[in-house]
Amino acid sequence: MDSSERVCGMAELGPQDHIVLGLIARHGPLTPYDLKVRLEESVDKFWPIPHAQLYRVPPRLAEQGLLREEAEEGGRRRRVFHLTDAGRAEFTRWLGDPSSPPPETRDPAQLKLFFADLGEPGDVVALARNQAAEHRRWLELYRELYEQIDPGDSVRAVSRARVLRLGIMHEQAYVDYWEELAANP
Repeated sequence: MDSSERVCGMAELGPQDHIVLGLIARHGPLTPYDLKVRLEESVDKFWPIPHAQLYRVPPRLAEQGLLREEAEEGGRRRRVFHLTDAGRAEFTRWLGDPSSPPPETRDPAQLKLFFADLGEPGDVVALARNQAAEHRRWLELYRELYEQIDPGDSVRAVSRARVLRLGIMHEQAYVDYWEELAANP
């Protein structure tokens, strides 16, 4: 089955669905709040999901049979979501599918650059300097996170290192571009 087909007779799953399945596969049963925390510690750096949207995903996946929902015993009786066999199979299928839709780039700075001819001459230089500084901050964060990888956690360290190396290269390209534009508008 390719990624354009329906999954388990249901609507195709989106990236946020696979993020939730992956986080539960990696960390075990989680409440929606725990999912939010795990998201913020990991993929939120390159694939943010608004909290309101994130909180809607687990119940929808439970309705599709990909997660199982339980109420905690006692206390606030928070909802805990467990990965089902169908959920694990779907996540494994998605991981093994080499195809990927084209990346979405929604960069407000690129929009401003596109319409720059309608603005003031100095706007491009100011934008470029601001963007270079912003991307430098992200570049430094990714480098710091890369340096903190625990080599003793070999399997997860390799996955994390790959993503961080991509992020470092991506941010370095942005820094180079914006610095060049600031110098040569």
